[in-house]
Amino acid sequence: MKLVRGAWKLLVAIKDGLVLIAMLLFFGLLFAALNARPGAKAIPTGALLLDLKGAIVEQPEETSPFAALSGDTMPRQYRLRDVLRAIDTARTDDRVKALVLDLDSFGGGYPATLNEVGEAIRRFRDTKKPVLAYATAYTDAGYRLAANASEIWVNPLGGTIFSGPGGSQLYYKGLIDKLGVDVHVYRVGKFKSFVEPYTRADQSPDARAANQQLLGSLFGQWREAVARARPRAQVGQFLAQPDRLILAANGDIAKANLAAGIVDTLGDRIAFGQRVAKLVGSDARKAAGNFNTIRYDDWIGAHPLPSAGDAIGVVTVAGDIVDGEGGPGSAHGDTIAKLILNGLATKNLKALVVRVDSPGGSVLASERIRLAILQAKAKGLPIVVSMGGLAASGGYWVSTPGQVIFAEPGTITGSIGIFGIIPTFEKTLAKIGVTTDGVKTTPLSGQPDVLAGTTPELDTILQAGIENGYRQFLARVAQSRGMTPDRVNAIAQGRVWDGGTARQLHLVDRFGGLDDAVAEAAKRAKLDPAKVHAEYLEKAPGFAAQLAQSLGRKDDDDAGAGDATGNDVFARIAAERRGLLAKALGDVKRLAQAGSVQARCLECGGLGPSDTAGADARLLDVILARIGL
Repeated sequence: MKLVRGAWKLLVAIKDGLVLIAMLLFFGLLFAALNARPGAKAIPTGALLLDLKGAIVEQPEETSPFAALSGDTMPRQYRLRDVLRAIDTARTDDRVKALVLDLDSFGGGYPATLNEVGEAIRRFRDTKKPVLAYATAYTDAGYRLAANASEIWVNPLGGTIFSGPGGSQLYYKGLIDKLGVDVHVYRVGKFKSFVEPYTRADQSPDARAANQQLLGSLFGQWREAVARARPRAQVGQFLAQPDRLILAANGDIAKANLAAGIVDTLGDRIAFGQRVAKLVGSDARKAAGNFNTIRYDDWIGAHPLPSAGDAIGVVTVAGDIVDGEGGPGSAHGDTIAKLILNGLATKNLKALVVRVDSPGGSVLASERIRLAILQAKAKGLPIVVSMGGLAASGGYWVSTPGQVIFAEPGTITGSIGIFGIIPTFEKTLAKIGVTTDGVKTTPLSGQPDVLAGTTPELDTILQAGIENGYRQFLARVAQSRGMTPDRVNAIAQGRVWDGGTARQLHLVDRFGGLDDAVAEAAKRAKLDPAKVHAEYLEKAPGFAAQLAQSLGRKDDDDAGAGDATGNDVFARIAAERRGLLAKALGDVKRLAQAGSVQARCLECGGLGPSDTAGADARLLDVILARIGL
């Protein structure tokens, strides 16, 4: 009886604890909601501060309000179109006296994304308003933006070393063999290198040659853009012989940067804030180094998207293309298809622009999206595709309905090829003395059998299916681009191209951004581009998402007075180590969960945002928490 009473008391205690936790969460969320300060705030006169504590992406992931309340803060993601709108609207507004770029925690972006933001900063500077940039140590991505500033500051104890694109890729063939895992790969395309980490111990010659061409082209564009924005910067010397220049400065990287014209001034945050204050004013009641600040979120709130004129629908396909439904951050095939179909049914759309920023993914989901786009074409709407930083593999699959395709010279595209992966564990089980047996009535009974392996008949069927899928891919591209399948095959084979080369190969039609694509769609609909607006077909963020966004925002009222994050060269190395570990865990998860035929790009992952704000990072956090690190 005592045991029963004790168990009952324990259950009651657990119940009371759960109720208490639920009440605390409820009142915490209620308090945050009441203090979220909805609506646009009055905009003061000062400097528009772009304190980029994360990456610039096409479509940010939704964050959980519970994570924000628990203090689990991941790097923020900034929507590209919002960043561009903020800078462009500030150009002609007299309240904005300067633009300040805080790039200490900048997570980067794809080359085309950085080019668009860099050009927007240049347009702001062309109005003769000052642009000031600060960082402890600039990354290559950060310097692509900072090069457009009229004043570039760096911390005297920091400094910038350029690395250029490229680096090491993890290969798991040796580990897989030791574990006895048998990876069955079904693929088409000699450049379709996504499967190589699971089948090889090194990069294949074909993949190496293709990567050298791609990275060389993108790096050449970076160097040209920096040289155009900041002619006096001796970037070439820092790329060729960084060790000699730094040794000549007695190991003082910041001093070497200054001597090479890469930066203008050495100073800490207080000195930088005082310099900005001379231009825009400050509050004497606040800490040293503060300046009159216009917060980014307040500015965006005060400048909503235009809504006047005829509607040009814009649907965004951003992130990995996956099956089913879900929120932003990944391109869920069913969700995007519903957004398109509902937009066609309920909104008076005059044309459709498909904005693509994806490395590809599920072929089934890609086809689901493509068929929904074709419904717009069946209704007589012009279809224009706008490629962002990335539109490769499945990202190109969904682009094929476009009547005209826009891209940037730095857009990463192509990768026309598909594959499938099935791991089996018969050899792994044999290592520990476990075997399998059973009755099979046909060669396909129990197949695919992850415990006993696949049969030759199944391997033949799956490979034939992949080859058929590749032929369909070629046919869609050929019809879209006015080529023969043989011509498409010659430039396909899974090879990745930069936007400039893709235009020469007729995989894209014109250079331009999203605004250019919307204008072209308006013209094809026989409308005045100046009298239309972009109607984004996307699910409005719910209360929880808006609350999480509010909780994740930090006031910048004391900008310049501190908030140093210590992002010097060693901090960057530590972040890269963490990112590499997160990617390794993500690769294992993707191998285990690969559930459909894939049209995905391997090379694309290392060319985009450098922060680990996605699923791989969250998986790493869970594992580290479980082992107590």
